[in-house]
Amino acid sequence: MTTVNILSGGAAQGLVRGLTETFKAQTGLSIDGEFGAVGIMADKLRAGTAADLVILTQALLAKLAEETLVIPSSIANVGRVETALAVRSRDPRVEVKTEADLREMLRSADAIYVPDTKASTAGQHIGKLLDQLGIAYEVASRLKIFPNGATAMRELAASTAQRPIGCTQATEIIATDGIALSGSLPPGCELVTMYTAGVTARAAHPKEAAALVALLTGADRRELRRRVGFAD
Repeated sequence: MTTVNILSGGAAQGLVRGLTETFKAQTGLSIDGEFGAVGIMADKLRAGTAADLVILTQALLAKLAEETLVIPSSIANVGRVETALAVRSRDPRVEVKTEADLREMLRSADAIYVPDTKASTAGQHIGKLLDQLGIAYEVASRLKIFPNGATAMRELAASTAQRPIGCTQATEIIATDGIALSGSLPPGCELVTMYTAGVTARAAHPKEAAALVALLTGADRRELRRRVGFAD
């Protein structure tokens, strides 16, 4: 079967999965591709990886359009995603209302599961946050860093640590079995990221890719987007 290939940030994996059958019924095509740290996905497109569609942060997609790798007129906002805290489903939820609460919670965790701190949106933020809190050196040995948020959350679900915590984008937390969305980051520590979708300049199936963008961003899919962790 012919496929539409995508390169996407991990934040959109649950949403794409939720639209796969609808897209197939509408176009006759399946969806294939890669989900991971947005910086790595952008570099794959630059390196010539075949893709019809990209779903990345607004800033990255604008840059790819400037580089003539994405068609500017095809770009549309999917929604905003917050970076949040996660715990194993069997563990008590944690609530942090202030920066001091967050500092103490991270200090007390014996394992901290996070995505790539150099190439992923949430991971970069977490790295800066640990510096902001003044505990980067203190917790360095307890950081469990994985290529993307989805992998980090699967590893958190399987963790045998006593007091593990995870931090990544809410959509990746919601999409992972065995863990629970525990709460937002407190004021002064929060990050909310707009994700956008666009058709690539070298798309093999530009018409179908545009149809997928319409599905991802359409008003009639607002409830699905909300359920998987996106906000308008």
